[in-house]
Amino acid sequence: MKLPASVGAFFAAIALSSTLVGAASAAEKVNIYSYRQPQLIDPLLKAFTAKTGIETNVVFAAAGLNERMAAEGANSPADLLFTVDAGRLSEAKDAGLTQPVSMPELNVIPAAFRDPAGHWFGLTMRGRVVYASKERVKQDAITYDELADPKWKGKICTRSGQHVYNTSLLATVIAHKGPAEAEAWIKGVKENMARKPAGGDREQVRDVQAGLCDLAIGNTYYMAAMLKDPAQKAWADSVKMLFPDAATARGTHVNISGMALAKNAPNKAAALKLMAFLASDEAQKLYAEANNEYPISPNVPASALVMSWGKLVPDKLPIENIAKYRKQASELMDKVKFDAGPGT
Repeated sequence: MKLPASVGAFFAAIALSSTLVGAASAAEKVNIYSYRQPQLIDPLLKAFTAKTGIETNVVFAAAGLNERMAAEGANSPADLLFTVDAGRLSEAKDAGLTQPVSMPELNVIPAAFRDPAGHWFGLTMRGRVVYASKERVKQDAITYDELADPKWKGKICTRSGQHVYNTSLLATVIAHKGPAEAEAWIKGVKENMARKPAGGDREQVRDVQAGLCDLAIGNTYYMAAMLKDPAQKAWADSVKMLFPDAATARGTHVNISGMALAKNAPNKAAALKLMAFLASDEAQKLYAEANNEYPISPNVPASALVMSWGKLVPDKLPIENIAKYRKQASELMDKVKFDAGPGT
C-alpha cells in the first residue's frame, strides 16, 4: 500500500532524527571530575575540542569527588580526575580509583612530578613562598627554617594549618628533617604568628599591607590574582615575593595541579588524547598564560609576569612525599594546636 506523501515525509523525518541521535551519541567525549574551577581549565578544553573535535564535560566540586567516584564504582562516568594538589591524586590512586598510563607524550613531565607507576601526572606547579613587606622587611632572601626564628615573633600571618597548602608544606619538612624536627619547626612558626590563622592566602597579604604582620605565607599565583583585582592591587604592591631556600640545596616547596585516568573510564581513548594534549607545549603555554602557574614541562617558559617575580628553584624531593607524609603533617598541626594561634 502506498503511503500518502505527508505520512511518508513524517517517517522520513523520524529516520533522519534517529540517524542524527545515533551520530551524536557516537561522538567522542571526555568526562572530567575536576577540583579545579571550570574557568581555570576552560581555555585548555576549548583548544582541545577545536583541535580534535572531542567534546569535554566537566563536573566541578571543591571536595568529595574521590568519594563520588568510589560510590559510583564501575558505573562512574568519569574519565579523568583533575586536582589542585598532589595529595588528592595520591589518595585517588590509593583508593583504587585510577589506572596506570604509559605514553611517550607524558615523558616530558619530570619524574619528580608524576607517579612512578603512571597513575597520576602533574600539569602545573606553584611555589609556597613568603610575601614580605617592602616597607618593613629589608632582606631579599629567606629560608623555611628562618620562619621559626624568634626574630619574627608576632610578625607572620598564614591560613589554617589544616589547609592542604600548609599540610603539604609541613609534609615536605617531615620528608627533609624527620618528624621531631618538623614538630619543633611548626611550633616555632606558630609562636611567631601575629594572630590565629584565618582567611585564605590573599587575606594574609592584606594583613601585611595593613601592618598587622610583616611576612605572609602564600602560593605564587595569588600575586597575579591580586594584581588583577582593583580592590586587592594595593595588597600586592605592598609586598615582595621571597622564594624560601632558593639559594640552598633544598629549594622552594612546590605543589602541583594534576590529572589521573579513572579506573573505569568509559571513554578511555579520548581521555588519553586529552592527557597527551595537556602535556604538549601548546597546552602548557596556554595553562601558564591563563593561570600564572609554572608549566610542568621544562620546554615551556613561565609567563612574563611569573618570571618577573624571580626564579623558582623547586624542592628536589619527589612530589609523592606530600602524599606520603601529609596525614602525619595534619596530626602534627593538631598536636601543636597550630590553629589556636600563638601563646596557646
